[in-house]
Amino acid sequence: MGITVGLFGFGKTGSVVANEIIKSPDCELKWVVRKTKKNEGLYASHLLGHEHDEGRIYSASDTDFEGLYKENRVDVIIDFSSSGSVDEYTGAAKFGTRFVSAISNYEPGDLGRLKELSTQTAVLYSPNITLGINFLIAASKVLQKIAPQADIEIVEEHFRDKKDVSGTALRIAEDLGLDKNKCVNSVRVGGIIGKHEVIFGLQYQTIRLIHESLNRAAFGQGAIYAAQWLMKKKKGLYTMEQALAIKLG
Repeated sequence: MGITVGLFGFGKTGSVVANEIIKSPDCELKWVVRKTKKNEGLYASHLLGHEHDEGRIYSASDTDFEGLYKENRVDVIIDFSSSGSVDEYTGAAKFGTRFVSAISNYEPGDLGRLKELSTQTAVLYSPNITLGINFLIAASKVLQKIAPQADIEIVEEHFRDKKDVSGTALRIAEDLGLDKNKCVNSVRVGGIIGKHEVIFGLQYQTIRLIHESLNRAAFGQGAIYAAQWLMKKKKGLYTMEQALAIKLG
């Protein structure tokens, strides 16, 4: 039997993630919650070109969340919406639901509530849920250990209209023990989905580690992987590094 999923967010990335969940033979998209009333009551599957009914769309402003979580229980809620949505799905924990959060930038208070949620159920949080970016972070840590004297700069590139600094870049800086206000460089051009580069500068050479998302479907694949892994876990806060069994000696 497949994993039942509830999804928060149906924008540029959320809709692609929804499509990946619908296409997966191991998952069933039970419902989608979005901020606006657009397409309320319709099925995400129809909007994405599928013929069967899957992923009924609910508006956050009109939804009785207590009723939704009780009558349409899901194994996992995947969040690709915004920081404050954590307040809307905490009630699902008492029904045994687990959570995968892929929010890029959390407000401190919202992140605190997500961590509190992990005392009730299993929560996996990653500001970039793609498999590749987590390999990049692990490789960067290894290289930093090998060459601790290296200068390190992080370059993040995204589409022109992205306003915030990449949460993934800030996460990389944090994991490497760097000052995120000094070492993160942002580029906003065209329609770049997401590219992250960690540059190690030595006296006579540079080493560049790069990850680039070529399609937003990569986020969906990462979220599905995380959800499947989380089904075996007890309550607690987990990371994609743990899900990928990345161990640094």
